[in-house]
Amino acid sequence: MDVELKQRILALIVLDEARDRVSPGEAPAFYVKTKKEQEWLALVMSRTLMAMAHDLENGVYMLVKH
Repeated sequence: MDVELKQRILALIVLDEARDRVSPGEAPAFYVKTKKEQEWLALVMSRTLMAMAHDLENGVYMLVKH
């Protein structure tokens, strides 16, 4: 029997000003200075990791493998 995780958080992309909204955990957090940099990194990483980028609208993007 083959068992695998179907859904998991791969990474967080966090604005420096929202640093206090995330805590260390299993998913790595990448900190950026601007919203533009955050959006670009979310796009590139989601393509590379074949994941979905979700904007939590609080300064955090979450990359999730569905």
